[in-house]
Amino acid sequence: MASSSSSSSSSSSSSAYVILLLLFLSFIASTPSEAAYNYPPIVNGLSFSFYKSTCPQVGPLVRDYIKQAIKNNIGLAAALLRLHFHDCFVQGCDGSILLDGSAGGPSEKDAPPNLTLRPAAFKAINDIQALVTKACGSVVSCADIAALSARDSVFLSGGPDYLVPLGRRDGLTFATRDTVLKFLPSPDSNVSFLIDSLGQLDLNTIDLVTLSGGHSIGLAHCSSFQKRLFPSQDATLNPTFASNLYLTCPVVDTINTTVNDIRTPDLFDNKYYVDLVCREGLFTSDQGLYEDSRTKPIVTSFASNQALFFDSFVYSMTKMGQLSVLTGNKGEIRRNCSAINSGKDFLGSVVDIGDESKAF
Repeated sequence: MASSSSSSSSSSSSSAYVILLLLFLSFIASTPSEAAYNYPPIVNGLSFSFYKSTCPQVGPLVRDYIKQAIKNNIGLAAALLRLHFHDCFVQGCDGSILLDGSAGGPSEKDAPPNLTLRPAAFKAINDIQALVTKACGSVVSCADIAALSARDSVFLSGGPDYLVPLGRRDGLTFATRDTVLKFLPSPDSNVSFLIDSLGQLDLNTIDLVTLSGGHSIGLAHCSSFQKRLFPSQDATLNPTFASNLYLTCPVVDTINTTVNDIRTPDLFDNKYYVDLVCREGLFTSDQGLYEDSRTKPIVTSFASNQALFFDSFVYSMTKMGQLSVLTGNKGEIRRNCSAINSGKDFLGSVVDIGDESKAF
């Protein structure tokens, strides 16, 4: 009898959680207008119009570059989005992922989870920074350029167009290998581990499922999901989908790639969640979202309602994009995104952030 009572209580608690979750998702989806997306609280020191007086053309400069660049290389959109994620999850959105290593040790780029970040993404950030600096002087941080590039990559791939809080400063140090490994979960992670990992960053279960939607675009290496194929096939894999994966990854450690989303690989939409419902998610960390009762209701809601996903993505992406940001006189405005400024350059890069933020 005790076991039955416990089971009933657990079921009721789970049902109540799902209802509250769906009510919240319905609330944030109640504003279909692009200009009326719901945003989380904006961190002190950031502003949607931060560069209104110092570099009003920064938005168009970034977007024009990204638009032309992804025409030539569609894969760059996913690469820039991933770059922003990997920056923010480790040490906050401070552009530390952009730094090269030094005599003090290897950079974040050299840590295992970042070895597959595309060189083209780093080059794009540096190219944009040069364009912006030429137009406005050294007033826009590399961290802000990375955030804008991620937004434009999403929008130009078919996703939502949303406002980006700006005013981040660039960090003066990069994270250690151990820190990178701690805060960038493996694609083999289960849902419990993912919930705990994102919880360290004050990101919740809804954020987890929403931000995982970034896998709507891009490619993955066989090594990222081969444990689902070898030594035996993961039971949660759709058999036909698995057979196709074996064609790409016939043996362990095959150096091949495949698309994250088999339905619309270059379009940012909700089909990633449809993949999960059909058990065609690529990573363990993807498919687990549909198999776990805590996340399955969110997956099914997004799979059936793209507008709901877009609304939630804007909210969670903005929330993530403000993780541990440096503002005011903290950090610097790098003259070269891959290296911290010299002492002289650093002093020259400090602007009166207090007056700037009060102006808007």
